[in-house]
Amino acid sequence: MKKLFILVIFMLFVGMAGCSNAGSSKDESAKMSVENKAVMDSASSGGAEKSALTNQESDQSKPDETVTVQVQNKMVIYQANLELRVKKFDQTVRALEEKVSQYGGYIAESNVIREGKELLNGRLTIRLPQQHFQEFLHDAEGQAAEVLQRNITGQDVTEEYVDLESRLKSKRVVEERLLSFMKEAAKTEDLLKISADLAAIQEDIETIEGKMKFLENQTSFSTVTITLYENKVVVPDIDKDQLNTWEKTKKQFMKSTNVLLSFFSGLVVFTIGNLPILIIFIILAALGFIIYKKKMGRQRQE
Repeated sequence: MKKLFILVIFMLFVGMAGCSNAGSSKDESAKMSVENKAVMDSASSGGAEKSALTNQESDQSKPDETVTVQVQNKMVIYQANLELRVKKFDQTVRALEEKVSQYGGYIAESNVIREGKELLNGRLTIRLPQQHFQEFLHDAEGQAAEVLQRNITGQDVTEEYVDLESRLKSKRVVEERLLSFMKEAAKTEDLLKISADLAAIQEDIETIEGKMKFLENQTSFSTVTITLYENKVVVPDIDKDQLNTWEKTKKQFMKSTNVLLSFFSGLVVFTIGNLPILIIFIILAALGFIIYKKKMGRQRQE
């Protein structure tokens, strides 16, 4: 019985040891598989940029070479649209221009539209420092007789800026690596390949820097668009032309005199100009009248 008990314990111990060895072998094989996959992925990634990054990662045993990006404040693009009804358009525009100059901003666009004599409206597009954004809105609304519309939007671009800054630092590292490779290149073929890769990296750097400058400008200066409306009540003036009675009388008299003179002048011209024809008609009329008289005399005698 004792021998059977010892045999069972020995078999359990052997089984546990086998399981432990199998588990460790599985872990090692899994670890080797992951490492092999990483090596294959690294080897299959072509291009000078990836090669430089891979070389740098293999040499990065120092913690001070790690790229870190920190942004102190939120980067938000603020925009506002105001529609205001004002009593005096020109006076309001001058007051707004003074406020913009006082806050260190500038007017990007200005349009004025007049529709007849009773309607005047205009639009101002203003850029001013972000720290004076709310103050200027209160000042602008204080110039209005009525606020028709107020719309304010804010776009957080902090994440986009951090991403651009991180990409820029990575591109700078690759640029430095390619420059070092260019100095060490001995073959013309390698030099041309590195030069092409370097030009592409520098173009990417310029593009990223342009986007970052745009975001910095948009976040440091807010945009305010103000539409102003003014409705005027136009009082008509006295029309002095309608009250010149004596002038109108003289004018009418001269008109009637000119009509008479024109009539007589035309009659004289017609008579003298057609005198030969008129003489013939007069002679014919006289002969006809004489013949008619004779006939009437004979009829009376009979």
